[in-house]
Amino acid sequence: MSDTHSQTVAFVRDTMLPEKSPPTSQIGAVRWVRENLFSGPLNTILTLMGVLIVYYLILHLGPWFANSIWNADSLSECREILAGASGACWGVIKDRWHQLLFGFYPQDAYWRPVLTFVLMMIAFAPILFASVPRKLLWFSAIFPFLAFWLLWGGSIWYPVLAALGFLVGYVAYTVLQRVSSLVATIGAVAAPVIWWLFLVGPIGGVIAGIIPIEIRHIASDEFGGFMISIIIGVTGIALSLPIGVLLALGRQSDMPLVKWICVGFIEFIRGVPLITLLFTASLLLNYFLPPGTNFDIVLRVIIMVTLFAAAYMAEVIRGGFAALPRGQYEAANALGLDYWKSQRLILLPQALKISIPGIVNTFIGLFKDTTLVVFIGILDPIGLSTAIRADSDWNGLFWELYAFIALCFFIFCYGMSKYSQYLEGQLKTDHR
Repeated sequence: MSDTHSQTVAFVRDTMLPEKSPPTSQIGAVRWVRENLFSGPLNTILTLMGVLIVYYLILHLGPWFANSIWNADSLSECREILAGASGACWGVIKDRWHQLLFGFYPQDAYWRPVLTFVLMMIAFAPILFASVPRKLLWFSAIFPFLAFWLLWGGSIWYPVLAALGFLVGYVAYTVLQRVSSLVATIGAVAAPVIWWLFLVGPIGGVIAGIIPIEIRHIASDEFGGFMISIIIGVTGIALSLPIGVLLALGRQSDMPLVKWICVGFIEFIRGVPLITLLFTASLLLNYFLPPGTNFDIVLRVIIMVTLFAAAYMAEVIRGGFAALPRGQYEAANALGLDYWKSQRLILLPQALKISIPGIVNTFIGLFKDTTLVVFIGILDPIGLSTAIRADSDWNGLFWELYAFIALCFFIFCYGMSKYSQYLEGQLKTDHR
């Protein structure tokens, strides 16, 4: 009986059942909404509150944007077109965009800051992206001097001779290295300073008289708008990082004098508001210079902003060093590396990688703080918005100008934030 039953009943499936589609609650948008927006009572309440806030904003701001007016030459004309309705008067942006971007820079010379901005993108490309050919780094090195000449104009020989100052420092270091490394280091710093302060002017004047290659000079008081914010912000960002690294290393130095100087500088700068330093650059710095010295106001502001950002940068990088395991220092010593090689090859790259979020946060804060220059008479976008509203044609306009300025700052700052995320992904080694 059991043998017959075992021969007639199959215990092994000889056909496959057709596949069934997964439940609709486990796929696509429905699953995403359930898991991210309504995954629990708290998330459900927060989602509903968020929907109400968005609805409220759309209800009140929607008509304001929907009734936007772009073709108007004054606020009164905008109001005539709107006929009592609520709407944004973007005609001020169309009418004054050049002033918001370039300040009072001569219109026939707009090509100079535009060309400088394009060249800046090319110069930054090999520094920011590893896929760009390294050969472009030579252009990155000469770009600051080329940008200065394009923006301010004058004879080309002055920025060329200023660039040669670094070659003078290198030659001095090479020659004096036979004496001692300390003397060579002092000479590498002193020689360019002497070259820049006492020799560039006379030599440049002689060469300019023989071979006059120049473009029209434009004074700093004609700079303004987002152009001045980019000049101060980008220069401060580019200079504060290496200075901050040196200050962070100096703060950890075993030499008491170097350590005390770095600690004193960092704590003093971090304990003083930036606006105080800007007033110092604008009003007090000339009292410490020889009579008759004409020290450009934009250059003074760049120096103060750079020093301010460098102090904060030093603490961010010091935090990166503090986060390194002690074994990394011991490994560098075990390899027989000297101080600078261990920093360059082992310790500093890891500390900078750890510090990327803090570094970018400092950069973003620095770029936004460039708006403080309005208090010392430099017309950044905020200062120009006040000047535009003082015109009788646009008197009484507020939100449109501030919204446009906020959008432009957001684009720059969001771009820096996204690049930091990209860089963290490129340097990530703990793949999971």
